[in-house]
Amino acid sequence: MANSLISVQIIPKTEKYEDVIPFVDAAIKVIDESGVKYEVHPLETTMEGEISELMNIITKMNEKMVELGCVNVITQVKILYQPSGITMDTLTEKYRS
Repeated sequence: MANSLISVQIIPKTEKYEDVIPFVDAAIKVIDESGVKYEVHPLETTMEGEISELMNIITKMNEKMVELGCVNVITQVKILYQPSGITMDTLTEKYRS
């Protein structure tokens, strides 16, 4: 069972202030290609897995933004670390019908 839930929001800054949605889509693609369980929400994406693996994914997301031409990236992160195990479903099951 996963030991962490991490919610991440990427805010890329481009030189010419282009639309950032394609950059955010590229960041989400990094998550998708990693194979971890995740859910996209309007203001952030939540991942489920081992804390070290999820932090590596966040590093790759930031590197991807720079690779695509971003001047810098603000990354906001929320971490729930629970060594005994945690899942997104555990926290949200009562809200799902």
